[in-house]
Amino acid sequence: MKKQHSILLTASLAAVLLIGSLAAAGCGGSDSTASDGLTKVTLNEVAHSIFYAPQYVAIEKGYFAEEGIELDLVTGFGADKTMTAVLSGEADIGFMGSEASIYVYNQNPDDYIVNFAQLTQRAGNFLVAREEMPDFEWEDLKGKDVLGGRKGGVHISM
Repeated sequence: MKKQHSILLTASLAAVLLIGSLAAAGCGGSDSTASDGLTKVTLNEVAHSIFYAPQYVAIEKGYFAEEGIELDLVTGFGADKTMTAVLSGEADIGFMGSEASIYVYNQNPDDYIVNFAQLTQRAGNFLVAREEMPDFEWEDLKGKDVLGGRKGGVHISM
């Protein structure tokens, strides 16, 4: 059952990427086709993530090439950099949260980025503590400080 779920998840992500890639490739110029006849697509992901594992498997297994896509995977190391790559044409597709798209829309609602929602089931955030808490309850956070897990992250008082 677990293997079937994994195969289904891989196939689903590959299908989503294929559809998005083909849509993005259709917007490319004449230089969007590689010499071997594959359509070149640059995908800029905000960070490497275990949540993108099916995508990495699809790349390694050659599923994109089988569908006529030469996928160039680039890591942006931040939504701002990933969005910049998409806006500048350096990337055809960007994997990131919707926040950067909202900022771009607020600046220029006539020329904005289209989001595809819910690529992954979770945001990829983890709550960690300095000390072991075997019987953790969310109520334990009341009165505590929670720090964001990245440079510039948000500090929250609970």
